Amino acid sequence: MQIIQRTKFLSSFLSFSFLSLLLCSTFCFILISFQQVLFAEQKTEQKTEQKGETEDKQKENNRYEYRAEHDRNGIGKFYLGREIAHVMGHPAAIWLERPEREKEEKLSLLIKLLELKPGMTVADIGAGSGVLTLQMAPLVAPNGKVVAVDIQKEMLVRLQNRLSRTGIKNVDLHLGDNNSPRLKPNSVDVVLMVDVYHEFEFPYEMILNISKALKPGGRIALVEYRMEDPSVPIKLIHKMSEKQSIKEMTQPAFSLEHSKTIGKLPRQHLMIFTRK
Repeated sequence: MQIIQRTKFLSSFLSFSFLSLLLCSTFCFILISFQQVLFAEQKTEQKTEQKGETEDKQKENNRYEYRAEHDRNGIGKFYLGREIAHVMGHPAAIWLERPEREKEEKLSLLIKLLELKPGMTVADIGAGSGVLTLQMAPLVAPNGKVVAVDIQKEMLVRLQNRLSRTGIKNVDLHLGDNNSPRLKPNSVDVVLMVDVYHEFEFPYEMILNISKALKPGGRIALVEYRMEDPSVPIKLIHKMSEKQSIKEMTQPAFSLEHSKTIGKLPRQHLMIFTRK
């Protein structure tokens, strides 16, 4: 009797052990299969990302041209036939603040021509030490604001010091980069760029991102020294013609149209582009 019981127990134990082994093997097989699928998906994603990066790089290479022989005030990089100028560094901020600038460029007239209204959000791209930011902020107060964007921290620090002395509160300081001002989509009514666009290292990417930041119907005010006028005392590479400006600003991906060019400034084009 005991032998029979032991035999049954042994048989049950062996059956349980076999079943456990089978379940364990099945689980291990499923786990390995899952890991293989996950690994394959990760490889596919990596390949897709690498392909996308390669395509973006190829597009960039096709978009820009590099020349060994170029203007010494330029970076040797060309966009749609125009050489990109060197960026004016923060040590030259004092030049932006020179007293005679109002007489030379009529900054107060420029601000008036923008037709700013209270409640608007204005982005001052390449704000520098904030000469124009400080003039625009009171015009959009109390509910509006100016977002002062620059890629140089030193410029923004200088602007912050000036803001502290004036007591103006409706200005946001914003550090951008060479590809983007890092503004939220559909967040800006007016974008102002004064003598800065021609220095953008990646003009296509910058305007693409700026256009996305504009609200529908929002405007870009592009101000550049007139290349057509040889009497304007600025180096050639720091000037832009109206024709070239319109060509660059109305690339299909931007959804921008040239609304008008205002010829009331003494030395510069004031070109208005509207988001469709």
